[in-house]
Amino acid sequence: MAAAQQNVYNATDLLNMVGDSIGVSRWHEIDQQLINDFGRITKDEQWIHVDEEAAAAGPFGCTIAHGFLTLSLLSALMAEAFKVDGAKMVLNYGLDRVRYPAPVLVGQRIRAQVSVGDAQEIPNGVHVVFHVIVERDGEDRPGCVADSVARYLFA
Repeated sequence: MAAAQQNVYNATDLLNMVGDSIGVSRWHEIDQQLINDFGRITKDEQWIHVDEEAAAAGPFGCTIAHGFLTLSLLSALMAEAFKVDGAKMVLNYGLDRVRYPAPVLVGQRIRAQVSVGDAQEIPNGVHVVFHVIVERDGEDRPGCVADSVARYLFA
């Protein structure tokens, strides 16, 4: 599996790239072990996620990833897609909007398409809203669409 090309930006780039795509992660397969582990750790072991036999007879024909599992992978996917050069610290500032338009089925591959939704200068840094689309390989509808907010501090 080929690695995604990582784009490198600075604070000025981010401020000038509102509306622009800034990177794409590599593809990652969502396997049953990852789904089971996430369910165990978060204590969300609903049958649609972890009971392969019951899920096979369910609405999707197989188990599906937890929406929060997909969401929890955003940081890692985004780190593959781009890098901000020179930041002394990056703070996860939260999420403005999260939707799960379609389920991520066990065995599907996902990747993140990242663009800058908004960027504003703050003291010693930049406040950025990233628009992230988590694509499902071979599917039109994404598994997750989220606005992830971060602060990059440079001093």
